[in-house]
Amino acid sequence: MKKIEAIVRKTKFEEVRAALHEADIDFLSWWEVKGQGTARQGLIFRGIAYDVNSVARIYISFVVRDINVEKSINAILDAAYTGESGDGRIFVSEVEQSIRIRTKDKGDESLYNK
Repeated sequence: MKKIEAIVRKTKFEEVRAALHEADIDFLSWWEVKGQGTARQGLIFRGIAYDVNSVARIYISFVVRDINVEKSINAILDAAYTGESGDGRIFVSEVEQSIRIRTKDKGDESLYNK
């Protein structure tokens, strides 16, 4: 099992969520977060200077069976891509154990995805 975490643009979140749904990944969590990358810039709008170094993003997290890792990553890559700086990141890490509390299923059987 793998835990996939992705940080994507807020404007691309609905596309990413739909792409994951098409890839049969329906159980996920997300948070609105702010972060700072390497780009440093300011924005002046109607004479008011805004600091845009702190950028709003969506942080997505879910656990999948090993057979679903590549299609999950590809779904995020295809949906979140703009080609511009700030498209985001994907992190994949190993999950040692998963247990569904209601049924006490363990391992792959505890996950909802196929």
